[in-house]
Amino acid sequence: MVQFSYSHRLVRIEEPIMRVPTIAIHLDRTVNTDGFKVNTQSQLLPVLATSIKAELNKAVGPVKSKEVQTDGKKSDQGAISSKHHSLLLEMIANQIGCNVDDICDFELQACDTQPSVIAGAAKEFIFSGRLDNLCSSFCSLKALIDATSSESELEDESGVRMVALFDHEEVGSDSAQGAGSPVMLDALSRITSAFNPDSKLLPKAIQRSYLVSADMAHALHPNYMDKHEENHQPKLHGGLVIKHNANQRYATNAVTSFLFREIATKHNLPTQDFAVRNDMGCGSTIGPILASGVGIRTVDVGAPQLSMHSIREMCAVDDVKYSYEHFKAFFQEFSHLDAKITVDI
Repeated sequence: MVQFSYSHRLVRIEEPIMRVPTIAIHLDRTVNTDGFKVNTQSQLLPVLATSIKAELNKAVGPVKSKEVQTDGKKSDQGAISSKHHSLLLEMIANQIGCNVDDICDFELQACDTQPSVIAGAAKEFIFSGRLDNLCSSFCSLKALIDATSSESELEDESGVRMVALFDHEEVGSDSAQGAGSPVMLDALSRITSAFNPDSKLLPKAIQRSYLVSADMAHALHPNYMDKHEENHQPKLHGGLVIKHNANQRYATNAVTSFLFREIATKHNLPTQDFAVRNDMGCGSTIGPILASGVGIRTVDVGAPQLSMHSIREMCAVDDVKYSYEHFKAFFQEFSHLDAKITVDI
């Protein structure tokens, strides 16, 4: 009898192994008049290799699966080889350091392999994939680490400082690890019970808590200035943007925005405000999801950027610095500031 154990691994292939080429404009003469349109089913398939080149390298063809004996039953351990191209399987196996037949299954995500760069004539911009939302994730984590790096940092702290990072924000957050799951409330419950098993402590802790929903924000685009409301035009280098929406697409209110802005004022950090035009649709964040699901005070903020959701996004170096400094100041100052505020409800 053969005993098996299984492990889940995260794999990143650094080199560019596939691409989704667009059709030449010569073959799509109406693209400039009718706009770029793509069929997401048939026209977004990445090119991995050509069959002729693969045959020359003798890499095409399903790898023969091996049968193994487990508890008297046969198991087809290599069945995955019949579902995926052998070239791709070999690359994954080489990256992990295992045999192709050892791979049970996998999920594949394609992303830009070009490294982020500081660019612009004055080296003032960052060009990078996935700034939304790696920028806020990085700044918040670094701020938390630096705001708790010494014991003296926490001597007078009455609360718990934490960062929560979620998956699937761009597709609705309804997953086991998304903001729509119980993971946030469960984490808060475990934290409070570690201090005191009293079941009444959690609701009290939530009432005293404050969430900064940190996504990214739409900076004013110089080529599309009409897309912004006239009096709410966040600019690059202008600091974190506080987002407002009367229809609760953002969870900010007057009190939560005041708290966040007051911390910035104390540390001489710039802030901006954003409200979408009334005649345009508005995106959303995990802020309203967590605010309604947990019952926690929330402010929605974000660093301004251009080309959101494109393969290569753009933000300002200054705003990364402002984001880090603002988040760090928030961790250090919130408990003291909140104790001085009385809200009439």
